[in-house]
Amino acid sequence: MTSLAEQLGFGAEDRVAIVHADDLGMCLAANEGGFEALENGPATCGSVMVPCPWFRDAAERAQRDAALDLGVHLTLNAEWPLYRWGPVAGRDAVPSLLDAQGYLPRTTAEVVKKAAPEEVAIELRAQVEMALDAGIDVTHLDSHMGTVFFPAFLPVYQELAREFRVPVLAARPDAATLEAAGLTAAREMLHGMADGLAAHGFPILQGLDANSLGFAEGSGGAHNARRLDGLPVGISYLICHPAKDGEELRRITPDSAHQRDFERGYYGGDAGRKALDERGIATLGMRALRDLLRG
Repeated sequence: MTSLAEQLGFGAEDRVAIVHADDLGMCLAANEGGFEALENGPATCGSVMVPCPWFRDAAERAQRDAALDLGVHLTLNAEWPLYRWGPVAGRDAVPSLLDAQGYLPRTTAEVVKKAAPEEVAIELRAQVEMALDAGIDVTHLDSHMGTVFFPAFLPVYQELAREFRVPVLAARPDAATLEAAGLTAAREMLHGMADGLAAHGFPILQGLDANSLGFAEGSGGAHNARRLDGLPVGISYLICHPAKDGEELRRITPDSAHQRDFERGYYGGDAGRKALDERGIATLGMRALRDLLRG
């Protein structure tokens, strides 16, 4: 059987990274750093958080550059203590998605416990439609904080993929990869999701590295080199969170501001490009998968 890599024009033994910039639209710093990384590379694509305050800025940037490869970062959480957002479908339409303050819940556990799947479907469909209406050429879907990957919400994820005919983040990472990322407990969930989507003809990735931001100050180069070393043969989804350091970012996320700024430079500059080249890892965006899916 022809592998996904071969269907996309690569060799059967090639390693290929989809270098994905998460959290676009979250704040101004995320837009400045994320779009810088996408412009300079090696970041190849990213996804936008539609409910967030800086979504409109992200959409305007997308309208100015048709080459940008952007998806929707399906969002059911507003995780920061002092920087919050609510659902785009309207609070009356999705009451089970609200916390006591009227925002999307901070934790995945709270969403899983309280959210009605039918209201999740209303909200996430509204997010995709708002992105399209804002002029974003949506190339894919993925999930903020992985919340949509839980069993109660997976049918919604799969239905949106089929309805809008776009690829989604779905992979079958091996045990070693999952262990390295602290995702061993998610193996059954991730593989089950991939199997369900594959049954409908959607492309499934070979690797997933979600170990972004997990490094001490000064160790970003070594940390990301290990991430690249661990990518398997085939197409892998490599997540990063580029953002521009400054007072705004430090007020929102003081613990990860330096990491996000490092990833801005690494995945938007020569250091990351050199690290990929030295390992013979090619890069790819999600638009190529959408083109393959749509024939």
